[in-house]
Amino acid sequence: MRGRGGTARGRGGAAARCAVVLLLGLWSLVGPAAAARADPPAGDAYAFTPGARTVVGAPDTAGAVLLDALHTYRSSLPRAARLYYRLRLTAAETAYVPVTAVPPPDAAVSATDGIRVSLRNANGTSCSYASARFGAGISPRPVTALGQRETGKALCQGSGTYYLLVERLDTGRADATAGAARWDLEIAPVTEPGLARAGSTAPPRAWDSASPEPPSGRPRERSGGTGFATARTVGQGVWRTALAPGETRFYKVPVDWGQRLHASAELGGAQGHGYVGGALTLSLHNPVRGAVDDSSAGYTGTAKPTALAPLPPVEYANRYAVPAGVTSVRFAGDYYLVVHLSTRLAEPFGRGPYEVTLRVRVDGRAHAGPAYDGGPVPEDVFTISDADRAAALTGGLGNADTGAAEGRGDGRGDGVMRLVAVGGIGSGTALLLVLGGWTVAARRAHARAR
Repeated sequence: MRGRGGTARGRGGAAARCAVVLLLGLWSLVGPAAAARADPPAGDAYAFTPGARTVVGAPDTAGAVLLDALHTYRSSLPRAARLYYRLRLTAAETAYVPVTAVPPPDAAVSATDGIRVSLRNANGTSCSYASARFGAGISPRPVTALGQRETGKALCQGSGTYYLLVERLDTGRADATAGAARWDLEIAPVTEPGLARAGSTAPPRAWDSASPEPPSGRPRERSGGTGFATARTVGQGVWRTALAPGETRFYKVPVDWGQRLHASAELGGAQGHGYVGGALTLSLHNPVRGAVDDSSAGYTGTAKPTALAPLPPVEYANRYAVPAGVTSVRFAGDYYLVVHLSTRLAEPFGRGPYEVTLRVRVDGRAHAGPAYDGGPVPEDVFTISDADRAAALTGGLGNADTGAAEGRGDGRGDGVMRLVAVGGIGSGTALLLVLGGWTVAARRAHARAR
């Protein structure tokens, strides 16, 4: 009996060892993927789109590398540089080319430093200009400027070659930190087709421009992403996170046709004395990352809110308006809220972290969008899915989150996340089967021992 019991115990031990090996193997496949989805990247490095193609800007149009809307790109911008990139556009499509500049976290900057972006035709005529600067916070952070070519405008009509020009704006300081540092760039082109049927080119009628009442209630914890690609989905409600000076967090809010977005942010109180201008910055970007509005608040140690200006409902015809805050809310999709704390907070008030409360309101009845003559690229850029709406309530992963997090624009994002999801479900089932088999083997071994 003792020999048989020893054999049974040996078999049970072997089964247990096999189960442990299987469990560890399955966790090595599923655990890291699940952990990567659950939390933003460590530290405060900007999260570039995974799979983005690295390209080098040219000092002139002759050597400009070709970009397209199927991919996101990484590049870099030296001090005082002027870099060109090339696109091929049809006569019927409107092109949007957002450029995000990411300076090193220890870069010395001024309020007027930043980037300027323009899109030009083959003759050198400028289709658009836009700039983005660090502002009153005087703190290095990701800033985004948008170049665009719009059909129906007097300039830049017709198909052919166009050039994106990215210029670095700085004060020309001679210190080593400012002079040596390159700023990383993320370039994410988007194309929008024309309408199937021509409509009115008149801007919308008057809308309610009064500031809506911000939502109230108990805040829900929601850490943001560290780039557009990892922006965390939120919807109407009160959200809270903790930030250290110099950190930037990205959130996205699904906004459908006919809806309008309002948001404010509040920096909690802290011990200390002094005043920091532009301590908290809240910026809003549309689905093609174009600037909609931004607001900042100075800080003396007491809780301080800052709010975006009231915006009209999202409508296609907003593009025919003059004010930038109206013309920029021209399509449905994910609108990005970007929150930044100035590095200058650390000296008078400490390194934190500081409590930041975000209040988001989405009003209006959603309706169908315009009938496009074709599809945009990327194909889901102006789309709000049921998964996106659910994620806005729960803070989970919607369709847009999964695609962007795994490689925007290369067609692999959704597939990768589906594989991870299927793998997670399948591996979970496998874990249950292994545990069940382990239990059965142990029971049989015990029965033999008796």
